[in-house]
Amino acid sequence: MSDDIKTELRRTWESAAPGWAKWEGVIAAGLADVTETMLDTARVGAGMRVLDLACGAGSQTLQAAERVGPKGRVVATDISATMLTHVREAAARRALTNIETLECAAEDLPETLDAFDAAISRFGLMLFPAPKQALTAVQRVLKPKARIAVLVFTTPSANPFMSQPMQILLRHAGKEPPTPGKPGIFALGGPGVLEGLLADSGLADVKASVVRAPLRLSSAAEALEMMQQAFGAYRAVAADLDSEAREAAWSEVGECLRQFEDHEGFHTEVELMIGSGARAA
Repeated sequence: MSDDIKTELRRTWESAAPGWAKWEGVIAAGLADVTETMLDTARVGAGMRVLDLACGAGSQTLQAAERVGPKGRVVATDISATMLTHVREAAARRALTNIETLECAAEDLPETLDAFDAAISRFGLMLFPAPKQALTAVQRVLKPKARIAVLVFTTPSANPFMSQPMQILLRHAGKEPPTPGKPGIFALGGPGVLEGLLADSGLADVKASVVRAPLRLSSAAEALEMMQQAFGAYRAVAADLDSEAREAAWSEVGECLRQFEDHEGFHTEVELMIGSGARAA
């Protein structure tokens, strides 16, 4: 990955970091169960040393840290320094002292790191410009037979809450959806795509399963605010629009989100996939 791409990625996620941290609690609540399943799939247990790749604001980092306990360790990596600041602050609030952070792109993981017993990535791999390189880098720091488990979105048709607003923003921005093989929200969700990537990177015993997670908010207006503030990929699509055009685009997104609102509030479900594989012995 070129330095220019890394710079652009860092700028995107630095910009989104405050909003992501603000909404992390809401996001984490809906994803708590599937995150536990991801940790189970990676076979994360007490006393283990775990790598969290593209950790974001880190609610899954905290779950992993609580699971490995005081004799274990979680190393949270991200390209955004601000995201890592939020991870450290969240760990301090929970009195968790078994978390450390490392600022780097996934494919730049130092080979000098002490070997890990497991690795996880929640909503990271699908957005990497070079996911195969990232998986190769992870394997260099995993112990033999250690597992990596990743969580990604499946398909646009199964995730209207995610896909329809993105379609609106792309149309307003005059942009096309990412072509197959390019990073994007749904880049790895098609049949066999994630499994193929994991296997092509050299991982063994590759598995994948579909899971679902709820999202509940007070209103469609609150959902719009979360999307505008926290969803870096969506913010990036609208970033080049002038203020009037951007307002029009987000206004249409807001109307779209009202389909998920009723007298009890805003509620929808996202469809996800957990993929995993083991480093060869």
